[in-house]
Amino acid sequence: MEQNYLIYLLEAVVTTIVLGTIAIPLLKKLKARQSVREEGPKSHRSKNGTPTMGGIFMIFSAVLVLLFNKILDPAVLWLLFLTLGHGILGFLDDFIKAEKKRNLGLTAKQKMLGQIILAVLFCWGVVDTLHLPFSIAIPFTNIDIYIGAFYYIFVILVIVGASNAVNLTDGLDGLASGCCVIAFSAYAVYCYLSGNNDLGYFIIILAGTCIGFLFFNYHPAKIFMGDTGSLALGGAIAGISVMTRTELLLIFIGFIFVIEALSVIIQVASFQLTGKRVFKMSPLHHHFELSGWSEVHVVWAFWLVEGIAACSSLILSIASNPV
Repeated sequence: MEQNYLIYLLEAVVTTIVLGTIAIPLLKKLKARQSVREEGPKSHRSKNGTPTMGGIFMIFSAVLVLLFNKILDPAVLWLLFLTLGHGILGFLDDFIKAEKKRNLGLTAKQKMLGQIILAVLFCWGVVDTLHLPFSIAIPFTNIDIYIGAFYYIFVILVIVGASNAVNLTDGLDGLASGCCVIAFSAYAVYCYLSGNNDLGYFIIILAGTCIGFLFFNYHPAKIFMGDTGSLALGGAIAGISVMTRTELLLIFIGFIFVIEALSVIIQVASFQLTGKRVFKMSPLHHHFELSGWSEVHVVWAFWLVEGIAACSSLILSIASNPV
């Protein structure tokens, strides 16, 4: 079984690199280029015009590897539905930005509605397929809290929150893709130890696509994943947490995503309530940039924090409640 994880990881890495080599020139020809927001750091203006929508070949790569290896377990199919659904939602957002040559795509309400619909359908599907209990598992304990029908609301919050958090993290070259590699790898280990190998295979394939994407996305980035990629990866991470009943553990496994989202919430709340900003700019990675850190320095520091958080939480979870 261990060998399969390595094989699928390598297949995903190679497939993503091959598809990326083909897709990047095509995206340039189609003028699918990034429009950098005016209020962002001045150092980012050089990124204006960089091809985006790299999430297209990331998702396509994952699907190809899944189909080639016939990894089509019902749980995998529902996770694929959530991933593709968010990818399509992100693609619409990216397409509007590219077509209108602006930084604004779908409205916040349109995006939120799409995320909620996908979350409801996914929750209904996995509850019916996997017979999940309507309860929340408390990390690092054996405690389950039954919440009944509120479970649907809880899952919606997890999916909407996680997909948006990964989207917010995708602001520096390689930042989101690198953090996703770490989070997916932690979940792959969790699934391997619990014997949930089909789900684990899909997760390691997603990790492989992110590694392959880093070949193009590491600084200086040749392409960005766009909302097509970040929403899809965020939806996938949220779906994995629901299927493995580790929704609250995701706070620690996806620590960087959480603090990036919190930094935006704190910044907005502070400015609206007091007229003052807590950070020089949000999300948090921009605060460090404006504090004098280089982009590469910020990315490596965030990767390190994410790695420590994911590994520590995984070890503590397994130690306190063996899977």
